[in-house]
Amino acid sequence: MNSPTDPSTPPPGTYGEGLRSNLGEAGGHLRQAASDAGSAVRSAASAASEELKLGKANVKADLADGALAGIAAAENAGGAAREQVDVLMDKGRDLIDSAAELIRERPLASFGVAFAAGWIIAKLARSGDK
Repeated sequence: MNSPTDPSTPPPGTYGEGLRSNLGEAGGHLRQAASDAGSAVRSAASAASEELKLGKANVKADLADGALAGIAAAENAGGAAREQVDVLMDKGRDLIDSAAELIRERPLASFGVAFAAGWIIAKLARSGDK
């Protein structure tokens, strides 16, 4: 071991000063690292905020497009329903025309069928009263 008189041994107190110096330098580096980390977090938060704004705008645009498509589909459904009603009305008119033609061709048979139908309905109505 080195003795106190050994010239390779530093004078007393030198280690303490070196320690303080090294700890001070380490503290400075840690403060700088914390500052850099804070800047990085602020930058990341700013970038994330911009991305969220962009994403929000994209979502709004997609929802608006979806709403417009839904409105267009509803309009098309209304048109299709009107077409179906028109077809059914035409069929109803054709059925009435056909019945009127049958009545003109066979008036006696038509009267008999109408009479029989009325009689059956009357019987059913009376049996419901009892």
